[in-house]
Amino acid sequence: MTEVLRSALQHVQQREVERRDVLRLLGMSAAATAGLPTLTQFASAQDVALASAVIAGKSDDMIVHNDRSGVMETPLAMLREHRITPKDILYIRNNQILEPQGRSTDGASLEGWTIELRGAVAFPRVVDATTLADLPQEEVTMVLQCSGNGRSFFARAVQTRGTQWQHGGMGQVTFRGPKLSSLLETFDPPLNPSGDVRFVTAEGADAPDEGASRPDFEHSMPMQDVMDKAILAIEMNGEPLSGAHGGPVRLVIPGYYGTMNVKWVHRLRFEASESNNVNQIPRYRIPNDPIEPGTPIDYTFDNSTPNWRQRIKSTIFAPLNEAQVSAGDVEVHGVAWNDGVVGVTEVQISTDDGQTWHAAELEAPTGGYGWYEFRSTVNLPAGEHRIWSRAVDERGNTQPINGAILWNPSGYEWNGADYVDVVAS
Repeated sequence: MTEVLRSALQHVQQREVERRDVLRLLGMSAAATAGLPTLTQFASAQDVALASAVIAGKSDDMIVHNDRSGVMETPLAMLREHRITPKDILYIRNNQILEPQGRSTDGASLEGWTIELRGAVAFPRVVDATTLADLPQEEVTMVLQCSGNGRSFFARAVQTRGTQWQHGGMGQVTFRGPKLSSLLETFDPPLNPSGDVRFVTAEGADAPDEGASRPDFEHSMPMQDVMDKAILAIEMNGEPLSGAHGGPVRLVIPGYYGTMNVKWVHRLRFEASESNNVNQIPRYRIPNDPIEPGTPIDYTFDNSTPNWRQRIKSTIFAPLNEAQVSAGDVEVHGVAWNDGVVGVTEVQISTDDGQTWHAAELEAPTGGYGWYEFRSTVNLPAGEHRIWSRAVDERGNTQPINGAILWNPSGYEWNGADYVDVVAS
């Protein structure tokens, strides 16, 4: 075995890539013929800097997907150790080249930061960010999740483009800051009475690559949700919000995918129409109707939906995939969540590929936007087993056994029922 191959295999083992993914990377499965990289290519692709060299303060156990934009994932074995995900292991997803303000987990200062309010406001203005600390503060514990989290699992049908996230593009954090509506209420009138405001478009202070053809990053969200839920977060987990996670000010909408929680927010536009920025369309959208895996789609506002509200989902924390367990009673533990509009009512467990299900014990979060912890005991005789989990909410939404029914070319919003393969002995 060559040193390159040995090193790549060790990296795979350390990062807990599933055995079936290793087989695909080696070219031993049918998926490899669908365009997945060889192990040599994989080793080369993973030849990136350690996490702490990309973003100061990050754990070097993080999986670095892209060191130029600072994209990194939390290994599941680390994620499950904390009810609130510490900043040193919380995932990072950026769309543009990582700028100096995003290269540290140190708290960012509000001094000198401003936020412009434009569009259908009574008159345009610039807000000194230090005033945010003087407004009434809201605190929310919530699941922060990349809309591409779980993207690699679409490859069970056809691989999609983009970072091949497994489970670790998420975390549970506590944000604190004033509601955006509180800020607007300090102005009289806050909005133009004659304006038709249906969307709030947020712009971050990060810039696109020099010479890039794409415009700067921005997203539009429904005005009603923004006014009801959004906060201008200036703290995370009891500390000033770090630059790495969008500080000094991040627009946070509980229940929304992470991409809509715009970092380094410095401009908010109140508008009648959804932005036509490339990051709003055709990026960060999914088809309204199912499409055959591998089928391209030309996105329009009519045939697609933005990555706004998180789909119902569950993830098994224990046992880990490919674990060796003792035959007999085995505890299954994990988390489930949705967009927080209604509650998660049940998490179901199956050990016979969905023929039968039983309800796990469920512990609800405070406030409804965090994750629900579930626990169950299953009896496993000696041999190989697959343990499934799926969540159900008050609206009757649940996770499909075949997550590929939501296949889309960019691999957004994976929410297939989760499973782990274990060997009991």
